[in-house]
Amino acid sequence: MTLIGFLVLLLIAAICGSIGQALAGYDLGGCLVSIVVGFIGAYLGMWIAGKFDLPKIFEITVEGKTFPVVWAVIGSAVFTAIVALFRRIFVGRDRI
Repeated sequence: MTLIGFLVLLLIAAICGSIGQALAGYDLGGCLVSIVVGFIGAYLGMWIAGKFDLPKIFEITVEGKTFPVVWAVIGSAVFTAIVALFRRIFVGRDRI
């Protein structure tokens, strides 16, 4: 994989991660955190889709690597909601 292909995958993951955070209504951090949330969301979304035997809806292929866009957005929204819930439980409602 070339550097340009890797950067394109990072950009797609950042966009999916930030859309997922916006859907969850909670912001975990900046651009690098959105990239990580996007990749975690892709894995979590594909795991959810596999467990419920759901089809792959929209995937982008970059240099032979596929990235499940819809499942990444759904997975990052679920991941962000779970992190926000645990943060509220352990840190408290007053401190963010």
